[in-house]
Amino acid sequence: MDVVAVKPLPSFELDLSYADGSHRRFDMKPLLAVKPWNKISALSLFTQVKVAYGTVIWPGDIDIAPETLLLDSVLL
Repeated sequence: MDVVAVKPLPSFELDLSYADGSHRRFDMKPLLAVKPWNKISALSLFTQVKVAYGTVIWPGDIDIAPETLLLDSVLL
């Protein structure tokens, strides 16, 4: 299930759109305390998120497994 669009929120959550048309919200706050995601804990860096390879990525080769996004997000 590929992510096709992402919108970062000021609350350090991600609104995700999937190829099947579904929309989910993923809370990044728990991950921002651990490596490598602690590198994007500033809002200015967090908002640089992009979609690539069916998941989300940030500068510096930081990403999240698409399975994690799907399993740990809530349907909107």
